[in-house]
Amino acid sequence: MKSKYYLFIVLFCFSAACKRDTRGVIAHQAMVVSAHPLATKVGVDVLKQGGNAIDAAIAVQFALAVVYPRAGNIGGGGFMIVRMHDGSTNALDFREKAPLLAHKKMYLDSLNQVIENLSTRGALACGVPGTVDGMVEAHKSYGTMSWANLIQPAINLANQGFLLTDKEAQSFNHNQQDFIQYNTTSPDFLLGDWQTGDAIVIKDLGKTLSRIRDKGRAGFYKGSTADLIVEEMQRSNGIISHQDLEQYRSKWRIPITSKYKTFRLISMPPSSSGGIALMQLLKMAEAYPLRRWGFQSLETSHLMAEVERRVFADRATYLGDPDFFSVPVEHLLNDQYLQHRMMDFDPTRATESQYVEAGNFMAMESEETTHFSIVDPKGNAVAVTTTLNGAYGSKTVVAGAGFLLNNEMDDFSIKSGFPNMYGLIGGEANAIEPGKRMLSSMTPTIVEKEGKLFM
Repeated sequence: MKSKYYLFIVLFCFSAACKRDTRGVIAHQAMVVSAHPLATKVGVDVLKQGGNAIDAAIAVQFALAVVYPRAGNIGGGGFMIVRMHDGSTNALDFREKAPLLAHKKMYLDSLNQVIENLSTRGALACGVPGTVDGMVEAHKSYGTMSWANLIQPAINLANQGFLLTDKEAQSFNHNQQDFIQYNTTSPDFLLGDWQTGDAIVIKDLGKTLSRIRDKGRAGFYKGSTADLIVEEMQRSNGIISHQDLEQYRSKWRIPITSKYKTFRLISMPPSSSGGIALMQLLKMAEAYPLRRWGFQSLETSHLMAEVERRVFADRATYLGDPDFFSVPVEHLLNDQYLQHRMMDFDPTRATESQYVEAGNFMAMESEETTHFSIVDPKGNAVAVTTTLNGAYGSKTVVAGAGFLLNNEMDDFSIKSGFPNMYGLIGGEANAIEPGKRMLSSMTPTIVEKEGKLFM
């Protein structure tokens, strides 16, 4: 299963002592959950030094860019949900954007047919990266530790090296041909016959991170790093320009909130479809006796499939970048509308997906994307989902800079009715336009119960 397109949240458990058992880890005061133990350690160290959850999230994001290159990144983007201990919330959109030279037919041939792999491999598949700007904005609004101290652990990992896990060694080996095919210069740090426990050093990435440490946003979107990105574009037929990089800005948005039974959910608004989809799923399923039916029973599985068909039909029609398209959020989450969507639900028969259309308004976690969740000792909580899209993104490394670029342009509707690499179909709301954010399904979510942080 592609976790980008399935909705997930991370549960935090608190007890009087820390211990390991078959259920995982239970923490007394705080917790960092990420896809790699070295990145998790970086986050825990920040909390031990007195940093808050946002400080730790910034440090984990940059550490993952080093030790988890299939999805951790500075060449991609993502979303952050923040809930402070006083109950205040915020949502940060650092999703990538289409370059200014992008256009609707950029992945189509003269017969208006989709050109294979053009939106998923190589430099033309890349959107303008948002991760670095997003972390700068998060630090500006919530950070308590110095920026330099939060970036330094990632620099140390890149310069001093780290040991490959079994999965990472296998993944490197599996992608060797793509690394060779989609780079004009040899990405040496990715190439080789890798074994579990091999040490990997990425000096070029260490230099890039050092520039970000010393110059902040300008260390990536201007100067040497920007020059290296644009030079890579020119060598590899990409279209990201200096102007694209200088103009990129992440954006604070108002989180989507909704009730489900006794819980309050806080999730990501567009340009992610995730929050809306999650809340539609829960609201449409709420009236049915799932507890009595049981997990993965025939009745429950049938209901969830039918609900998901309706949710993704709405996604294909109504969701896109709200800066370019008026997303009808209130209508999509309206209780009467969602009840009406389920009027043709038949508990004894499956609906063919081709006959499920968008509604009319009445007034196994995988390698492509990674998520991390952090709670600090004061009860501040952060949920971050970040990605390059496909594993290792476009497979293109910025020569001299040591990091991979995303292939997020495939998340646009590159042709109306044509599925992207995950099988998702979109329409005009998610069509390619210069400077537009491609629609996502990432769903960082925080849940409250009785006014308190729950999960």
